[in-house]
Amino acid sequence: MPKPTHILVIRLSAMGDVAMTVPVLRVLAQTYPELKITVLSRPFFKPFFGGIPNLDFLEADVYGEHKRFGLIKLAKEAKDMEIDAVADLHNVIRSKIITKYLKFKGLKTATIDKGRTEKKRLISSKRENISQLKTTHQRYADVFEKLGFPIDLEKHIAPPKKKLSPKLNGLLGIESKKLIGIATFAAYQSKMYPLSLMADLIRDLDETDKYRIFLFGGGKKEIQLLKKLENPFANVTNVAGKLTFEEELALISNLDLMLSMDSGNGHLAAMYGVPVVTLWGVTHPFAGFVPFNQPESNQLMADRKKFPLIPTSIYGNKFPSGYEEAMKTIAPETVVQKVRELL
Repeated sequence: MPKPTHILVIRLSAMGDVAMTVPVLRVLAQTYPELKITVLSRPFFKPFFGGIPNLDFLEADVYGEHKRFGLIKLAKEAKDMEIDAVADLHNVIRSKIITKYLKFKGLKTATIDKGRTEKKRLISSKRENISQLKTTHQRYADVFEKLGFPIDLEKHIAPPKKKLSPKLNGLLGIESKKLIGIATFAAYQSKMYPLSLMADLIRDLDETDKYRIFLFGGGKKEIQLLKKLENPFANVTNVAGKLTFEEELALISNLDLMLSMDSGNGHLAAMYGVPVVTLWGVTHPFAGFVPFNQPESNQLMADRKKFPLIPTSIYGNKFPSGYEEAMKTIAPETVVQKVRELL
């Protein structure tokens, strides 16, 4: 079988997982400039891939037009684009249906190995000595190697910062200060830093008068909480609900640092080469979800001596009673010290 010339890359959700494909695809495009890439994902994620050469985007409406048997229609659309290989970076029922159909049509296919066995072993381990698993970024890269396109993720070249609109420049102000983004929420309470402690660390950063701090989030309840968090501080701006998604991405690309939970915003910042400090609760960086190219020293973890069953799950959705308190073992002073050290 000849070497592919046009790869369909499937990753339908979630936001952080789709964002993690971006630096990998950037390296793929840089390494093989003659290769055409088409990303199949949800329309909302299309802005992630701007600026990657030779990359097209195919929109998947998995709850509408492409629901159920519509997946075959979607696969046919891809085939009509002269796709000759498939990289399934998702490995769920929807992506499997598309991949199997295209394989039946004679296309070369490769699917991600999510490492379920070793991840299960990681969360069931009660030993002190847990070990680092392969990163999700490398698992993505392995799929392309199976298709004949090995890549070296260390050769990644971060993109330039996005141009700021007058609206965003207005948010930044005229004073020359370091820009910090803080994403205060996560999918599960067990992965979220207590808001009272977050207020303490924001106060410490605000009082230095060296930083402009932007709070990121979404949803009515979150926006209300962020408004309360913003109010007491002169250098803090809540941008949740005030910017389009493209504007948020532009602002994130211009940050000097992002402080995030184990959540999507950390991956958004990392795909632009922004330093990310991640706070970990009942999940753990060893599971392979550290934002791209971020050192171990930027991972601030809950105390495993007090909470020895961490990681209690891969995604933070399962944990024993009392473990929702794990994040409290990360002192605000520790976070502030790390931020100031990096800036």
